[in-house]
Amino acid sequence: MGKSDTTAKTVGAARTFTRRGLLKGAAAVGGTAAVMGAVGEIGAPFIGTAKGQTTTWKIQTSWPGGIGLEIFKEWCNGIVELTEGELAFQPFGAKEVVGAWQLFDAVKNGVLEAMTPFTLYWAGRMPASVFLSSYPLGLRTEGEWDTFYYGLGGLEIARELFARFDMYYVGPIQHGPNIIHSKVPIRSIDDFKGRKMRVPGGMVAELFSAAGAKTTLLPGSEIFPALEKGTIDVADYVGPAINYALGFHQVAKYISMGPPGYMSIYQPVDLQDLTVGMKAWNALSRRMREFVEMQVHVYSRIHFARIQKADQDAWKKFDEAGTVVTRLSQEDVDKFIKLAVPLWFKWANKDKDAARLFKIQLDYMMSGSLGYVTPDMIKGQKLNWT
Repeated sequence: MGKSDTTAKTVGAARTFTRRGLLKGAAAVGGTAAVMGAVGEIGAPFIGTAKGQTTTWKIQTSWPGGIGLEIFKEWCNGIVELTEGELAFQPFGAKEVVGAWQLFDAVKNGVLEAMTPFTLYWAGRMPASVFLSSYPLGLRTEGEWDTFYYGLGGLEIARELFARFDMYYVGPIQHGPNIIHSKVPIRSIDDFKGRKMRVPGGMVAELFSAAGAKTTLLPGSEIFPALEKGTIDVADYVGPAINYALGFHQVAKYISMGPPGYMSIYQPVDLQDLTVGMKAWNALSRRMREFVEMQVHVYSRIHFARIQKADQDAWKKFDEAGTVVTRLSQEDVDKFIKLAVPLWFKWANKDKDAARLFKIQLDYMMSGSLGYVTPDMIKGQKLNWT
């Protein structure tokens, strides 16, 4: 295929994520023109092959259900058409091949070729991964995280870190903020004291422990039964649409969020990623690797937009189910900030890689562009990044 042919078929990548799926994806991000424009900016190539052989990757997501799993499977099932049979993704939902915490080793050891996990899950074995996804009171918007990855060097460091485990970090995948479901009303920071709370681990767990909660680590697929049985009475997970699909409204009457305009103070931008085993990655041609990298851009944007639309519909369903939404005050946020800042530095100083990542983010948060971290907020803290 010549260069002009590749350019001509760039349009194929805009078809969400197959030709047959165009209308559904277009509706989610504001029409066909929006999809075509978004992908056209990225320039995702359409790759074909004359070899007649298909490389198939087994790829598992952390999504246990809902719109997230639906979009993931649509994307995976569309890859073979976009590559004219050169590459195929065989999708698996959460726990279909391995458990949530086993994904890292499954890709590293070749049980799976690739995964789309919640990046924060690897905080225990890779402290720097805490700063590859949203953390309490840190970077607050999707645009800020894209700037970190694609403008400030975050992507290159992430790839360096995963390469040490014989894996290739392709790129981040946006989906939105996390919210808290509870069996009791949470109206202030004091209401977390003594509560049995599911969290994803890492800095988030330590923040709520500092606020007095009794935290436990559970994958998303185990939250509903834990709430139902009373093993926990508070649970963090992702956004409204997926949480409604998982039935959380049936076992928890309340949703707790930050003040208006601050949906989540602890994970306002919860990121997934596509990570591939290095052997599988290196087996692709250069142009096919470029194609996969561009597809992650496409997937991330459509994944985010469709989930946000589904969230708007889910709020109405929660209301109809009698769910009560409570909000923390700005005073509560200020108290959480005082708890969070020492944790930033504690995790950043776990190793040089964590410190490198956090230094980039801290400089950005203190810059004229953002400015929501001030010298007074971090007074007395020290970062060992050199």
